[in-house]
Amino acid sequence: MKAPIVTASPWWTPSVHADRRPFLIGRNAIQASLRSYFAREDFIEVDTSALQISPGNEAHLHGFATEALTTDGQAAPFYLHTSPEFACKKLLSAGEQRIACFAHVYRNRERGPLHHPEFTMLEWYRVGESYESLMMDCVRILAMAAETTGAPKLTFRGSECDPFAGPERISVAEAFRRYADIDLLGSVFAGGETDRAHLAAEVARAGMRVAEDDGWADLFSRVLVEKIEPHLGFGRVTILDEYPVSEAALARPSAGDPRVAERFEVYACGVELANGFGELTNAAEQRRRFEIEMTEKARIYGEAYPIDEDFLDALAIMPEASGIALGFDRLVMLATGASRIDQVLWAPVAEYGQ
Repeated sequence: MKAPIVTASPWWTPSVHADRRPFLIGRNAIQASLRSYFAREDFIEVDTSALQISPGNEAHLHGFATEALTTDGQAAPFYLHTSPEFACKKLLSAGEQRIACFAHVYRNRERGPLHHPEFTMLEWYRVGESYESLMMDCVRILAMAAETTGAPKLTFRGSECDPFAGPERISVAEAFRRYADIDLLGSVFAGGETDRAHLAAEVARAGMRVAEDDGWADLFSRVLVEKIEPHLGFGRVTILDEYPVSEAALARPSAGDPRVAERFEVYACGVELANGFGELTNAAEQRRRFEIEMTEKARIYGEAYPIDEDFLDALAIMPEASGIALGFDRLVMLATGASRIDQVLWAPVAEYGQ
């Protein structure tokens, strides 16, 4: 006789909701606190459309496709955005100086303790300010989230991070040296081109797997995930800075070293929370990078997304700015002690697949 299949009760079951409710109340309190912070900093809160011509043009981001019908039934392809970034940058081109946006965003092929197909992205942009100003925003925001919930530390599955301590700032190249003994920038040329053979040799020397069909980006990601990220954000916040240009499709090159870009990520308890840029405003260079990303996407996944020509037109007149995307649900998790993202979502997406 087969054992019965036991499944979890739906999120709307009163007992399950009672367990989740403290996390959800904490979510609301944190959101109110952050809205007050941005208002004090003279930001305008904006609300962008989820339906876009392109969901984004990064190789490993996957969108949800749909179509819009005219009154006579003619169809036009659309996507749910993976980020409000394109729309926000159009608003900067229109003349806005400081904007913030709590946006529901949609990413396919993503589900797990830290991933959900629909989640909330907090994005904000500062015109005429360096990307270091965004780092300071993040430090304040993480501390504010903990203060709001009364948490002395951010926590995730037994790990702790003190958001009130000064953050560690480390370059990607230094992290590769420190945690994997790999010379990353030895495989990046002055123009940003990459040397796959050089990085493959370094990765193999470090005792890691190298497959024949691994590209430079595959090797970079493997080292980052397996060797670097497990060390980030424990005890105090880590700011991982200066990504190689090829791994920063929307960021401008660093003035100090053209091999790297003004891109950083923020980690706490080993969890990636935010991704910030000194924004690229060269429309021709942005098109070139998008085309490279979509070629790579087609190679790996057999599909590619259209380029939003309207976005590139707007980028041509966009002022110098810095912008960042923060996973709001993940921040709530760490400030409330939740162990799964669905615990901090008021109405999670139904389970699907196996």
